[in-house]
Amino acid sequence: MYLQHFGLTEFPFGITPDTSYVFSATAHQEALNTLLVAIDSGEGFVKISGEIGTGKTLLCRRFLASLHDEAAVTAYIPNPQLEPRMLLLAVAEELGISLDKYDYQFHLIKILNEKLLEYADAGKRVIVCIDEAQAIPLESLEALRLLSNLETEKRKLMQIVLFGQPELDVKLEDPSVRQLRQRISFSYRLSGLRRGELDHYLNHRLRVAGFRGHESLFSKGAVRGLHKASSGTPRLVNILAHKALLAAFGQGKHQVKSRHVVNAARDTEGLARRLSWLDGLPR
Repeated sequence: MYLQHFGLTEFPFGITPDTSYVFSATAHQEALNTLLVAIDSGEGFVKISGEIGTGKTLLCRRFLASLHDEAAVTAYIPNPQLEPRMLLLAVAEELGISLDKYDYQFHLIKILNEKLLEYADAGKRVIVCIDEAQAIPLESLEALRLLSNLETEKRKLMQIVLFGQPELDVKLEDPSVRQLRQRISFSYRLSGLRRGELDHYLNHRLRVAGFRGHESLFSKGAVRGLHKASSGTPRLVNILAHKALLAAFGQGKHQVKSRHVVNAARDTEGLARRLSWLDGLPR
C-alpha cells in the first residue's frame, strides 16, 4: 500500500491497542497518575471512564505494565459480561487459583479469601482490572463489592479498577449498587487529545512506524481538520489519518492535505455530516 511511498516500515495508525505506540497525552498521564496514587493509597475501588476510542484499554495495559514487580499480583478481565459465579471464577483463574470443584458462590469467596490472605502474608498486593465495565450485570457488581469486603485490620486484600464507557456511570446510579458507588474514592474521566497535542501525537506514531523525513506528512490544515473531525478521540484520529494517507498516496502526493482529510471523513461512518468544519482551512 503506502508504506514505501511515505518511507514507513509499518502502518502507524492501527486501532488495536499497542503499547509500543504509547503517547503520553495529558489526559492519559493524569489518569495513570490517579491510578498509581489510588493503588498506593490502598483504596478498594477505582473508576476510569471515557467515551469509545479514548484509549481506556491502552491505559489499562500501561497501568498493568507499571505493576509488573514482585510486590504485585494482577488480574485482567476483558469481558465482564458474566453472571456472579462466572465472574468470580474468571478472577480466580487470573490469580492462578483452581476452583473447579467449588460450585457455590460462598465457597468461591471463601477460597479466594484464603488465597488473598496468603498473598497478603507474602507482602503482595492484588489488583484486578476490569475492562468494558459498563457491561457488568448489576448482580455481578454486587459480587465484586462482596470481594472488596475481604480485608485485614490494616488493608484491603484486593483492589479493583473499573474501566468503562460513560454508561458505567449510569449503571452505578442504580440504587442496588449504591454501596459499591460509595466505595469509589478515586475516579477519572478520560478526554480526547488536545489540539496542541495532535501534531506531536501524529509525529510520534509516524516515527515509531519508521518515518525519517524532515517535512511533516500532515499539513497544518490537515491536522486542524483531523482534530475537528475526531474531537481528539485517538481511535477516530487513527482511522482518519490512515484513510487520509491512503487518499494522498492514491493521488501520488507526499503530504496529507485538508482535502485528503475530507475524503477520509466522507468514507467514515457518522462523520460525513461534519464536513462543514473544513470550510476555510488552508489547503
